[in-house]
Amino acid sequence: MQLLLCSATEHEIIPFLESGNHQNNVEILITGVGLMAATYAITKKVYENRPQFIIQAGLAGSLDHSLALTKVVLVENETVGDLGVEEQNQFISISELNLQNKNDFPWQENKLHNKLDAFTYSELPRVNAVSVNEISTNPSRIKYYRDVIGAHIETMEGAALHFVALQQNIPFLQVRSLSNYIAERNKTKWKIREAIDHLNAELINLISNI
Repeated sequence: MQLLLCSATEHEIIPFLESGNHQNNVEILITGVGLMAATYAITKKVYENRPQFIIQAGLAGSLDHSLALTKVVLVENETVGDLGVEEQNQFISISELNLQNKNDFPWQENKLHNKLDAFTYSELPRVNAVSVNEISTNPSRIKYYRDVIGAHIETMEGAALHFVALQQNIPFLQVRSLSNYIAERNKTKWKIREAIDHLNAELINLISNI
């Protein structure tokens, strides 16, 4: 099976690249950070050399303190958290503004839902994610993502993968390792190195099973 492994930065998947598990059937794509860069890079690659399966791997921040740092998870549902308007300290999404139907394909109730059959390759826990353009520090916005959207983690590229892969009908998985809790700006408490190590160990195992 021809796999496309994409990541926002090379740093996040260096252990995989150095492991010797980078086989001929795995193409590597470094998309750059953010939704625009990831959407363009993934779309371009799909049209150049259509893969049979796409994996997106990277770090994420956790909105859920019951999830331990360095834990590796699979994203079942994605959405874009900051596409809309904020009025009187309340965020209103574009579907609530009637600028998009919440069920226009590939959306389902404002979520980009991965098909369940893709999860047969791994028993990692599944979570909901929200993709953002600005790393969240505002308490009201964090509460909105967690309590209204129902997101467990925050990413900056995940919705791009889900949107393109669903549009193109390509099986995919988004794999994330939790490096920090959202709104915790004391980076001495972040576990970036350990999160990368755990991510890549699971990535090697996952790709060997696909």
